[in-house]
Amino acid sequence: MKLVSKIQRADYQGDRAALQRLSGELAPFLENAAGDKALASRIRYWRGFARWRRAINGFNDNVDPKELKEDLKQAMDDFENAAQRDASFVDAKIAALSCANLLAFAVGEKDPVRVQELMDRGRQLKKDAEAAAPQNPRLLWVLGPTLWFTPAERGGGQGNAVAAYVKGLAAIQSHKSTPADVLEPSWGEPELWLSLAWSNLNQTKPDLDAAEKYARSALEIVP
Repeated sequence: MKLVSKIQRADYQGDRAALQRLSGELAPFLENAAGDKALASRIRYWRGFARWRRAINGFNDNVDPKELKEDLKQAMDDFENAAQRDASFVDAKIAALSCANLLAFAVGEKDPVRVQELMDRGRQLKKDAEAAAPQNPRLLWVLGPTLWFTPAERGGGQGNAVAAYVKGLAAIQSHKSTPADVLEPSWGEPELWLSLAWSNLNQTKPDLDAAEKYARSALEIVP
């Protein structure tokens, strides 16, 4: 539980070195949980989460795409393993979906066969997650960028991306409470606020006042 809290803090601090170190520190717990599928799936999730967020922070730091790709591959392996250990663990599928999208489109993958494999896997993960938990705020956060860059005539567009973030915030705020188990993912509110801020900065007609308001809402949660 302490390591999970440290991982989330390192993510928000953009501390990629700490994320790598903390990911490794979960290994002994994974070995001890070998006989407990539910616990092992959560440990796998948070180990994958550390590598996933290490990659996402790396995009901001112009890290070598090869390094980003390796982090995302390791993260996706952990998320897929977590979902295999607990088929009802939707958040593992949501995070794997994000990794599949980033590997297919954001790290310069040149092998068309590999891109197609990742796209096919992403579609299946999206289908599974939407069938199980369509209002999951973390799913809506992950779907936002895809909607943003998908043409409106194909169901995407800037307005639909913003609507997904707003819906995610409504879902997370309507069930806001201290989680009974910190190993269960409950993150998402500051990410959604920041995505709204980014969207208002980058939409066809930017709204700087709204962007600042949303960014300050995120900072109130994670100073």
